[in-house]
Amino acid sequence: MKKQVIEVPVMSDKVRSLGLPCSTAVKANGFVFISATPPVDMVTGEMVRGDIEVQTEASLKALKHCLEAAGTSLENVVMVRIYAVNSGFYNVINRVYARYFSENPPARSFVPVASWPMEFDIEIECVAVG
Repeated sequence: MKKQVIEVPVMSDKVRSLGLPCSTAVKANGFVFISATPPVDMVTGEMVRGDIEVQTEASLKALKHCLEAAGTSLENVVMVRIYAVNSGFYNVINRVYARYFSENPPARSFVPVASWPMEFDIEIECVAVG
């Protein structure tokens, strides 16, 4: 089976504007793979500024948007990876995350990263059944 690159409104344009060599969403073999998703406003395409709670909420909204563009939903997510620039954000991220994945949550990893050359503190990627 061949892979299918999904064009995600707003987000795919944002990824291209940053010059990143990746696709926002890809379908393959019954799965949907969503690239690490920063806190992007899905109306304006701008990065959402604010504390880690605000950024986490925006990243999860963007992730939901990407999944829906690929024909699936948060309910079908089987794996999540959260990348954050500070391990001290863990509890706040969990509180926001629990609002999106309250029942039958997917497998998940939390990965603290030393730094990156971007203007946000979190990215979230996932794999879903699609």
